[in-house]
Amino acid sequence: MGRKDEGQPGSFAALDATIRAICLALPGTKVTLTWGKPHYRVGEKIFAGANDEGGRLTVGFKLDKGHAAELVQRDPRFRVAPYVGKHGWVEMELGPALQAGTLDEAELRGYLLESYRRIAPKRLLARMGVEAPLARLPRSGAAPLTSPAGRRAARPARRPARAASRPSPNRRRGR
Repeated sequence: MGRKDEGQPGSFAALDATIRAICLALPGTKVTLTWGKPHYRVGEKIFAGANDEGGRLTVGFKLDKGHAAELVQRDPRFRVAPYVGKHGWVEMELGPALQAGTLDEAELRGYLLESYRRIAPKRLLARMGVEAPLARLPRSGAAPLTSPAGRRAARPARRPARAASRPSPNRRRGR
């Protein structure tokens, strides 16, 4: 059964149809109903979701934390997403643009692609010929943690081996 507002400009169905067309055109994606709303996944990880709670038509996606903070600060259509906002997730309100017929699909596509690139496995992105987002440099300016040199530097030092003559206090005696 279709919804009463299905296909009407400014409706949740129209929003979902727009997002669905953009997201499902990307490799390895699928749509699932999560928390009762459509969410778009690459593999098993969510990279976007549509919502119509409280009469607000929104789409959520993950951006670089700096980019997300900038958008929230300068554009009233954006707000920090509940629960996951600290990880770079934002919500973009699209209801007024959909109702007025002024939705900038190229802008929306850009945000959804950025989210996809942040979530998709690197091997999938490599097959597409798309670069993964740049790794952040640690504050010291050392090699990124995603490089082999950075991973080695980030590993904790190994503890010295215990002397063989002293038994571990956790071992049972007599066996």
